[in-house]
Parts: sequence; C-alpha cells; structure tokens
Amino acid sequence: MKTRTPFPKVFWVANLIEVLERFSYYGIYMGFGIYMEYLGYTKGQLGIVQSLFLLFSYAVPIFSGTFADRYGFKKLMIISYLAYLPSILLLILTKSFSGIALTMLSIAFAAGIFKPLVSGTVRAVTDKSNKTMGFGIFYAMVNVGASFGPLVAGKLSAISWNYAFISSAISIGIMLLVTIFFYKEPEREILNTTLKDKFADIWTVLLDKKFSIFLILLGIFFWLPFWAFFNLLAIYIEKNLDTVRLYLNIKMVLGTGIANFLSRVDENGTRKLLGVTISHTGYVIMILQVLVSRVSEKFNSLPTFFFGLFIIALGYIVLGISNITAPAVVFLGIILFAVGEMISSPRIQEYITWIAPKEKAGLYMGTNFLALGLGGALSGVTYTSLYGYFRNINHPEFVWYTLALHTIIGLIVIFIFTKTIGKFKELDE
Repeated sequence: MKTRTPFPKVFWVANLIEVLERFSYYGIYMGFGIYMEYLGYTKGQLGIVQSLFLLFSYAVPIFSGTFADRYGFKKLMIISYLAYLPSILLLILTKSFSGIALTMLSIAFAAGIFKPLVSGTVRAVTDKSNKTMGFGIFYAMVNVGASFGPLVAGKLSAISWNYAFISSAISIGIMLLVTIFFYKEPEREILNTTLKDKFADIWTVLLDKKFSIFLILLGIFFWLPFWAFFNLLAIYIEKNLDTVRLYLNIKMVLGTGIANFLSRVDENGTRKLLGVTISHTGYVIMILQVLVSRVSEKFNSLPTFFFGLFIIALGYIVLGISNITAPAVVFLGIILFAVGEMISSPRIQEYITWIAPKEKAGLYMGTNFLALGLGGALSGVTYTSLYGYFRNINHPEFVWYTLALHTIIGLIVIFIFTKTIGKFKELDE
C-alpha cells in the first residue's frame, strides 16, 4: 500500500474543534426527549421538535457549504459560534412549547452552519493515500465529543437541566478561542465567483437526477432509521428497561465508581442507570473507529457501506429483544449499531466527497446534508410517534423490529440503484 501523506496541523486543530462542537450538540440533543417528557410534553410534540431540529441542522449546510467555499472555513466557523451561544443559553429561560421549538431551531441553524466546515477541512487536506484514515479519525473525534457530551450533560441534568445547558455553552466558548488562535485556513483553490454563481452550482448538482435520487434514497433508507435510533434510545432505556438491573450490571463489570457516575438516586432512594449516559454509540466508536478504518480501507466504499447497513439492522433487532429478555442485552444492540455506523457512515460520506472536485468540497458536503436532513425530518414525526403507539399497546420493542425491516429494504433498494443507473466515479485527487 502507498505510504500515507502525513496530516498537517490544521487537520488536528479542526478535529479538536469537532470534539468540542459534538460535546455541546449531543449534550443537548441526546437527552432532549427525556427533558421534554420531564416538562410534560407528548410524544407527538417531541416528534415535531425532533424533526424540525434535524431538518434545519442538515438543510442549512447546503448553503453554509457554499459560503465556506466562497469566504473560507474559518469565517463561517466564527459566525456559527456567535449563533450557537445565545441560542443554547435561551434554553435556560424558556419552557413553553413554542419557545423551546424556536430555540431548538436556532441551535439547529447554528449547528447547520458549522456541519460541513470540519469535514470540508478534512477533504481539503487529505489525498488518496490518507483519505480513508483521515475520515476515520474525523469520525472517531465526532464520537469522542458525542460520548462525553451526553455523559456530562446526563449527570448535570440529574442536578439541574440548566447546568447541562451551561456546560454546552462553555464548550462553544472554548471552540471560539481555539478557532481564532490556532485554526489556519487550509490551502486550496477558492474560486473567485459570486454567490449567485455558487447558488447556481447547488442547482446544477441537485438537477443531476442520478445524484439527487441517490441522496433521496440515502435520506429515506439510511438516515431516517439512523436518526430514529438516537431519537428513541434514551427514552426506551429509561421507560421500558429495568434501569436498576442495568445499574447493577455495570457495577458488576466496571465497578461502583463508574456505575454511580452513570446513574442517579430516585426519590425512593433506589439507584438507577441514566438512560442518556449510554444511549449513544460514541463510547464504542471512539475506541474502535481507527481499527475499523484500517480494515475497511482495504475494501471499496459502497460494498463496505452495505455491510454496515446489515450490521445496523442486526443491532435494531437486538435492541428489541432487550425488552423481552435481559435488559443488559441492550449493550449488545448498541455495540452492533455502533459497528454498523462506523462502517457505513464515514464510508458513504467519503464516497460523496470524493465524487466532488476539491475546490467544491464544501458544496458537495452541503448537498450531502440534504439527505441527512430529509431522514431527520421524517424520523421524529414517524418513529417517535410510532414508538408512542407501540408503547401504549405494551410492545415498545416493535419499533426496533420495524426499523430493522426498514433498513434491510433500504439496503436492497440502494444496492439495486447503484448497480443499475446510480454509478459514480470517484476522483483520484
């Protein structure tokens, strides 16, 4: 195998920024379903907020990627932080449904500005020799932040939800300082075009019927069930599994100190696991992602992606089984989903960015987020509502079996598409 080109300093600075942003983002998002239930809102209301939040988070990058290509990544980063900070702090002040919904939309807007910037940086400073490892490291850093954010926020929320929101705001403040003093705009060709030209480029990309259909298929069959996992798991663990037994399981394996950190004492003096502390994949991915990247780089992107989808479907089935067997089985379900995620998600994003010319990396990553936004927009209003229905008939596990079927159908549909009319050529540089 060809020797890998070493990563420049800005690669590592950008990944540090990604850790901090994901800490803040997931510190709010992963426990948000529990927070809204704590405030007394219904599953339908939660589903609406989840869908709108994810839609804005992944629709805004379509435009912010374009601005990044025109004005540079660093300027857009600073703008996103200045939108992030007041929005997070507003969560402390508002408790009405309309206030929470609008505040979450503001956070989604700020997150949407930021989303294509670090991945665009990674694309700009990698080449064919180190692209898979580069995106693997990037995805591992995403999950370092996505692990510690919910851990810290979950523990602080047991004292006060406001403390959790403040910790996210502090993380954004640190990002601002790191960006100002240490982030250097990566060298790449920045075309001297007008914004009108750049928006015309977006339409050019989206008017490519083959690419647009591919994005829609990814949105419906990959990102929709993907986001449903994160929308539902924390609530599922806390409301449908025996969290006392889960606490005892962790205590037996990892010791009292870690078990106590991941749990809380309820009003009856019983110690129970906090669902938000384990209801994500980050703690699995940050350990295994680099290893998985080393293995998966030996194979082509799309076959690797399809294999990841199959593992994700198995994870859904095991999550459902955890409700009718031993609750500790939920950990196996999370691990399977995490393995499937770390196989499939970075490879499909790598695949799309390597369809793009380097000078249009932000643009293509922006249009890629259209698929994520479509899936996110549908996930809350469908699967959160569906979970509410299955929970009411005392079969909450059925939502996971439905997600598994959805994913398998998606694997077949996307495979057929890419083997017939949906073939793309990856660029060499």
